[in-house]
Amino acid sequence: MTNNNNDPQVDVIISGLGPTGLTLAHLLGKRGLSVVVLEREPQFYGNARAVYTDDECLRIFQAAGMAEALTKDMLVNATFQWLLPDGQVLHQLIQTARPYGWPANNLFYQPLLETTLAEGLARYPHVSVRRGREFTRFVQDADGVTVMHIESQGAQYSKQAPVFGETPAPQEGEEALRARYFVACDGGRSAVRAQLGIRMTGRSFPNPWIVVDIKQRDGEDCLRHLPYFSFICDPECPTVSCRQPYGHHRFEFMLMPGQTREYMEDPQTVRAYLSKYVDVDKIEILRSLVYTFNALVAERWRDGRVFLAGDAAHMTPQFVGQGMNAGVRDAYNLAWKLDAVLGGRARDSLLDSYQSERRPHAKAMIDLSIHMKNFVSTANPLLCSLRNVATRTARRTPGLREFLSEAKFKPRPRYEPGAYFGLPRPRHGALEGEQLPQPQLVDRECRARLLDEALGEGYALIGYGVDPRQSLSADDLQQLQRLDTRYLILYPLGGRPQGKVAPRAPQGAEEWEDQSGECIRRFKEAGHAPGSVAVVRPDRFVFAMANPGALQPAIGSLLQQLGLQAANSQREAS
Repeated sequence: MTNNNNDPQVDVIISGLGPTGLTLAHLLGKRGLSVVVLEREPQFYGNARAVYTDDECLRIFQAAGMAEALTKDMLVNATFQWLLPDGQVLHQLIQTARPYGWPANNLFYQPLLETTLAEGLARYPHVSVRRGREFTRFVQDADGVTVMHIESQGAQYSKQAPVFGETPAPQEGEEALRARYFVACDGGRSAVRAQLGIRMTGRSFPNPWIVVDIKQRDGEDCLRHLPYFSFICDPECPTVSCRQPYGHHRFEFMLMPGQTREYMEDPQTVRAYLSKYVDVDKIEILRSLVYTFNALVAERWRDGRVFLAGDAAHMTPQFVGQGMNAGVRDAYNLAWKLDAVLGGRARDSLLDSYQSERRPHAKAMIDLSIHMKNFVSTANPLLCSLRNVATRTARRTPGLREFLSEAKFKPRPRYEPGAYFGLPRPRHGALEGEQLPQPQLVDRECRARLLDEALGEGYALIGYGVDPRQSLSADDLQQLQRLDTRYLILYPLGGRPQGKVAPRAPQGAEEWEDQSGECIRRFKEAGHAPGSVAVVRPDRFVFAMANPGALQPAIGSLLQQLGLQAANSQREAS
């Protein structure tokens, strides 16, 4: 802490210790930033809410150094299916490809996931978690944000305060903490969003569901007959059956017209619904709760030095399991940008791309969830018959079959044209603004490694069979060194130079073969031949693709957009 009381005490304050806040704290802590997380609950909520994560988010947990620890408590490579009321399989989703380096469909028990993430923060002495402390109000200025917080149990206080202005005097029991930036990961009822006056747009759906979490009793094996995640397309009672680790299981039942919350939450009603699928004498009912779901997006995700992330920024229906994952993606997008700005390696305007990049993708996931909800919860018998015929026809039709079996209906990690930090796409299918696959690599000694482990924390230049530095000036390389840039030469498997014409190994650039072929395949699909170079952002999205002769202008554009070109020009002038 500095002597000036108005100087920031930490780099970032996070409000909320759910999966979004935990992921953000890890990613910032790993980059050496000082972080304080305020969490109103003195201990974890203790119930499962999210149950699913995908390969893209496991890649993010890999970036946080936590993927291996988390997957130990997951059901990886899970099978998903859509069933008819008589048990017939309408469709199964079995994805064995790993384009992003991890299994595509994975089930977890949220209290275990959150506990593992929270315990992992102990590795960062500059990351502090303050439980039982609730955000009350904040005020921001040109240099930072002052956040007031208070002991959360039984405290009375006012949440009304100016967003900009002089630092307010603490009320009784309040403490003040000052940071450069403040990120609200405080859920769908975000107090930070409320203070900012930011509206949510979208809609809430009238059909409530009851969620019932159960666990088989010790010594029982009563869930063996439910091995998969199943959407049961029953027009009389649309149902979700979700397997989870360590004997946990979740059921969700849609309320039908005339069924009240009180009736559905009655223990006898819950047991009656469960008895259709399990022996209720061999399980423990952990929770039963009726809820409605929302499809909402905040109009603004940034206000000066304050950001919204996770459910504070968007609320996603549960039907494709992307609510938590959307928040994890928010954290990944925001973390490296905050680090770049705080480290003087980018202008503050880089942070404006957080909303422009993430909002359309989050909205696309919300729309997909609504479509899935309509698919599984159809109660009209005629529409059910049409759905079943259309699905069976699609499974027999080339193109549509792959669309379903490879889950191509899921939005790709690809940003909207004109809305991302990077060069414009020169043509449809180009790589700019898209996340690179993460193949398994192999070095000259036949040692395997995932791509991101070779890329490090900063930018990267990946040459397709070529040293990516060959056309760059010494000044370019000096500026790229400031960005912690790594240089990779990527060959197809078995495609290294050999014989007497093979060049010497370059100094300062690692050579790898694309063992699983994902990255080379994507280069080819995008029309890039050997000799091209990918300029890759710290979050593995492509800033630019260029042939060696066009690489220097691409690097110049990168430096200019980051605000580093001025320093470059000054050196040339001197």
